[in-house]
Amino acid sequence: MLKGFYLSLLMGPIVTSAVPREVIEALATAQVTQTAGSRAGFQLVLNVARRGSIVTSLLPSGFFDPLTRVQIVVTVNGQPNILMDGVVSRCEMSASNDPGMSTLTVTGEDISLAMDQLDFTGFPYPCMPFEARVAVCLAKYAMYGIIPIIIPSAFIDVPNPLETLPSHAGTDLAYIQFMANEVGYNFYVTPGPTLGTNYAYWGPEIRWGQVQPALTVNMDAQTNVESMSFTYDPLTAKLYTMMVHIPETTISIPVPLPSVGLLRPPLAGKQPFPLKLEPLDEGINKYPLPRALAVGLSRAAQGNDVVTGTGSLNVVRYGRVLSARSLVDVRGGGRTFDGTYYVKSVTHNLKRGEYKQSFSLAREGTTPIGSTVRT
Repeated sequence: MLKGFYLSLLMGPIVTSAVPREVIEALATAQVTQTAGSRAGFQLVLNVARRGSIVTSLLPSGFFDPLTRVQIVVTVNGQPNILMDGVVSRCEMSASNDPGMSTLTVTGEDISLAMDQLDFTGFPYPCMPFEARVAVCLAKYAMYGIIPIIIPSAFIDVPNPLETLPSHAGTDLAYIQFMANEVGYNFYVTPGPTLGTNYAYWGPEIRWGQVQPALTVNMDAQTNVESMSFTYDPLTAKLYTMMVHIPETTISIPVPLPSVGLLRPPLAGKQPFPLKLEPLDEGINKYPLPRALAVGLSRAAQGNDVVTGTGSLNVVRYGRVLSARSLVDVRGGGRTFDGTYYVKSVTHNLKRGEYKQSFSLAREGTTPIGSTVRT
């Protein structure tokens, strides 16, 4: 098996192809950031010469124009990983008096950036619940290989056309995110499963599934991270409440909402008792009681991440790419902080001969639930 890593860079209007050799040779650094609940981004830094083909030919011809599609693939130990399938948002040229020291910085975001360009305000959605509206919005971007993953909400509301006619507001991305917020969901686009395709996920934050091999610190030869630190802040724990009206009275009382969720099983054995009460926004009170409860429980299930961890690793030593929006085991931090965590964000930093990742982890309490980790 091929050891180490190598980078592949593809660009094009919609269908991409490998970039010219001079672009790869000029590439100084590549950075990709993936964060749960938000858009992924990338940045490419190229060393350019005043009379080089990048400056004299590619840049004027529109090779790096906004909304140009960019795909970044890194192969680690023979296993390809699609880090980014996105579009260019801007370019910056930094000229230098020293030969070969000028740089071209290409910045962009994932495919959801293309969903945030056109305003479709007023487009009607007769008799369509949120789930159907999300599907209609995503259908416009089939050219990017979008594969919708739409999780039905706990209370599917089909509007009566005799009473109301829902209509689009803003761009597709803004409207999809608005609908996700209304039911306590997240929306994001992630590349895969194959090059040229993307999953568009609209649903609750998922904290279960396959656990990645353990991040190990302070264990001599088994150590596979360069650094890792933890923070325990129990005072940030919150108990969400919802105002419920008492029938036949003018009185409303706050009702605490338990943090329960089938897709968010507990990751920690010990959770702090929340000392803060935080009411959900008043907009929920306008919903019918079943829907209000469903939305309230969905938002409360987002939990309180009182334990966070940050660190960095060398991918070659770790043996694989650490993925965001998934689970990973931790060992070597002591019983208080060992166990399974949710990977909130990962930043990939690549340059010639070096591939490192910085990461942030989170969970709702201390001490592990199980006694074993995946290695």
